[in-house]
Amino acid sequence: MANEGSYYVPAQSKWPIIASIGLFLTLLGAGMMMNDMSAGVKDSSAHYVFYIGGLLMAWMLFGWFGNVIQESRSGLYSAQMDRTFRWGMFWFIFSEVMFFGALFGTLFYVRILSVPWLAGEGDGAMTHELLWPEFAAQWPLMVNPDNDLFVGAADVVDPFHLPLLNTLLLVASSITLTLAHHALRASNRVRVKQWLVATVILGVAFLFFQAAEYVEAYHELGLTLSAGIYGSTFFLLTGFHGAHVTLGAIMLAIMLVRVHKGHFEADNHFGFEAASWYWHFVDVVWVGLFIFVYLV
Repeated sequence: MANEGSYYVPAQSKWPIIASIGLFLTLLGAGMMMNDMSAGVKDSSAHYVFYIGGLLMAWMLFGWFGNVIQESRSGLYSAQMDRTFRWGMFWFIFSEVMFFGALFGTLFYVRILSVPWLAGEGDGAMTHELLWPEFAAQWPLMVNPDNDLFVGAADVVDPFHLPLLNTLLLVASSITLTLAHHALRASNRVRVKQWLVATVILGVAFLFFQAAEYVEAYHELGLTLSAGIYGSTFFLLTGFHGAHVTLGAIMLAIMLVRVHKGHFEADNHFGFEAASWYWHFVDVVWVGLFIFVYLV
């Protein structure tokens, strides 16, 4: 068994090189797909490159985390290793904070600076007079400066319909996950499973209603990626958040499987805590999205 003075050094592993190849192919495929869309190419191998990279990443994650779980269950990790994992998760979530901070920064830059400049405020007076003298600043931007080329959306998404429902779902999921955590600390495994199942169901329901919202936005409101900066920022922010919800739901589902297998103890369950931290972070980001994308 490991002790405070020991530090586990793992054996050589194939997973880092597989992760590098998978990440390279995933990003390469994504870049090729975007270039093909810009060039109007219909038949391409880009999506195959993307899928191969994604499958390699999934295989790597399954195998690498499986090794970590096995090592932890074998008692190879000390308290020092536990602190290392916690700091690693902290910095990972911090990087995610910076990522969404950049996306929110883009939204605020467009709303507070770019759109008013194009309408003639500040240093944008000359651009306004020469290019788009009829353009008026508003947000959400329904009429673009060149509305013939980029036709704006017909209407905005109603914040008190599906977005409000999704907000309630994610807030409820944070509550159920907290209850699951308290149950784990109390060694009540039945309650842990019940509250975890409820959390995963709420997360999946969120994704379902977000998909329904996208369908409505595309087909009924004309809100697409080609609808100008409002459509671009809307799908950029909500789309990346949806991807994070998907990842978080997968993490929690894996925690549910581990609890079912008898993993975790009342005083030793960092894997569960890490997934909980990530889910709560995703929930907080959605509250910001609901306020600044839908309401304000």
